[in-house]
Amino acid sequence: MNQDDITRVRNFGRSVAVEVGALEDSFLNRGRPLGSARVLNAIGLGYENVANLRAFLKLDTGLLSRLLRGLEAEDLILTTPNPDDRRSRITRLTAKGKAEFEIYERLSDERAAEILHRHKEARRLLEAMDIVTIALSRDDIVFEEVDYASDIATTCLNAFAAELSKRLNLEFDLKKSGDPELSQMKHPHGTFVVARLGDMPVGCVGVKGNGSSSAEIKRMWIAPVARGLGLARRMMSAAEEAAMAKGITTLRLDTNSTLLEAVGLYRNMGWVEIDRFNDDPYPDLFFEKKLRAP
Repeated sequence: MNQDDITRVRNFGRSVAVEVGALEDSFLNRGRPLGSARVLNAIGLGYENVANLRAFLKLDTGLLSRLLRGLEAEDLILTTPNPDDRRSRITRLTAKGKAEFEIYERLSDERAAEILHRHKEARRLLEAMDIVTIALSRDDIVFEEVDYASDIATTCLNAFAAELSKRLNLEFDLKKSGDPELSQMKHPHGTFVVARLGDMPVGCVGVKGNGSSSAEIKRMWIAPVARGLGLARRMMSAAEEAAMAKGITTLRLDTNSTLLEAVGLYRNMGWVEIDRFNDDPYPDLFFEKKLRAP
């Protein structure tokens, strides 16, 4: 990495700081700085437990306490002991605080729309923002098992199919690709894991089982804006760990040789090429991996 790269990153940081109002004493002309506004916003979004609020905003205890006291002095929030755990505290918006939260939401939406209107290709701008957001927040990406028929799973599967259609230059049909039955992708036979950053799904992978010691990896996908951060390896590791927890000792998968990144990942993670094991029309490469006993 050369000095020009470093300078570009620093210039980007300065531009963002100015644009988001980080240097303003009165963020969005509401009479308080960005820090106080962010705390108010997070409480309005549901982060009412002070410990969760601190973790979400990544603030030290002292700074958060000062910001909360300032908001309390304005009668925007009310902080009380947690009735379920007297060692922790809960903070909620007052009626005045809720009104201020709504004003901030409206003004923030207007500022965001203004930024998008500056660029004639807003989609490119949004994709660039997603790349930066995910790169800066990759440690906040969470992996969770979800229902294969859930909304977030459907979002991932549609994106998976759309990308394969583009990459393979054909109309990829999940049904023709042996779309698993729901029972094959959930406990006790299998699972479906989604990686997300907040409400943004950034990847998925499924383990398709039938109750035997063998299963298949299905629907492995990483959002294009989330690539280059090692997320695919983490997704595959999560799938392997979930399979081992279910007593599965052998995993198989199929892929297409045009998906060079995926093929390289599988080989690098110890997958061994085998003969075709299904009649799926899309793949031309087939792999297997023996799992270590848990």
